[in-house]
Amino acid sequence: MKAAFRPRLAAAVLAASVLMPAVPLQTSDAPQGPAPGEPEIVSLLGKPLYRTPAAGEALAKLESGLRDAARKLEAGPDSADNLIGYGRALAALWRYRDAIDVYTRAISAHPENAMLYRHRGHRYISVRDFDAAVADLDRAAGLETNDFDIWYHLGLAHFLKGEFAPAEAAYRKCREAAKDEGSVIAVSNWLYIALMRQGKKTEAAAVLDGIRAEMDAGENAAYHALLLFYKGLKKEAELEAAAAASDLDLATTGYGLACWHLYSGDPEKAFAYFEKILAIPYWPAFGYIAAEAELHRAGRRPGR
Repeated sequence: MKAAFRPRLAAAVLAASVLMPAVPLQTSDAPQGPAPGEPEIVSLLGKPLYRTPAAGEALAKLESGLRDAARKLEAGPDSADNLIGYGRALAALWRYRDAIDVYTRAISAHPENAMLYRHRGHRYISVRDFDAAVADLDRAAGLETNDFDIWYHLGLAHFLKGEFAPAEAAYRKCREAAKDEGSVIAVSNWLYIALMRQGKKTEAAAVLDGIRAEMDAGENAAYHALLLFYKGLKKEAELEAAAAASDLDLATTGYGLACWHLYSGDPEKAFAYFEKILAIPYWPAFGYIAAEAELHRAGRRPGR
């Protein structure tokens, strides 16, 4: 075990002011985030993006979660599960680079733990380092071949690079690993889009064959509505109204609608959706990152 995970790391977290999460922790081996006032990341389009995970009671709950995770890590610093829990608590506060730092140190101690690569790969997506995400998630898939989340995020990392054929391959593995209807719905949305972006309309239609209106979507209601829209069972206006419920709904639904317009021959409407998504503050959403990647690959900027 490397010294990076001696109990003093977690103790330092408990002593640090989580009310000011941008301030580096006061220990040489604690995660080091950006200085106060600096962005967490710079987007693919050159826009500084700051940590704004929540406010008020919701923020206090996230900070409490970080303290709880730090206590668990202090009690069991050798535990990969505790390290993952600590990284996830940091990520919940949009401290993605700190989370990556934790996972990197954890991997040095647990180099064969697939979940560490899976979680670091996810956070490389958050900070827009898609090459690093693909490398980590490929490694995770080699260590654990039937994990839904690994294949889901690997498919997304390829998709965000515009690599739709590798994304399709990962999403097919992901769909095989899905254990409930909500998971089938989530991956089917991305698989459908990846196929349509390759012009594979017959195969994309086959994905929709297994989608029914009465499925239990769980937290994936937005993806379910999109799939029903692709099948012609919902109207665009219905989805637009539902998208107004939250920034996450707008990012998710808006990106699906944008892609539909893109491969239906109306790129300007598609890019209008992409730009609308980028106007919201919820920049960690997959739909936001995907819209950002679309403009970046096209060499466009919002408003141009």
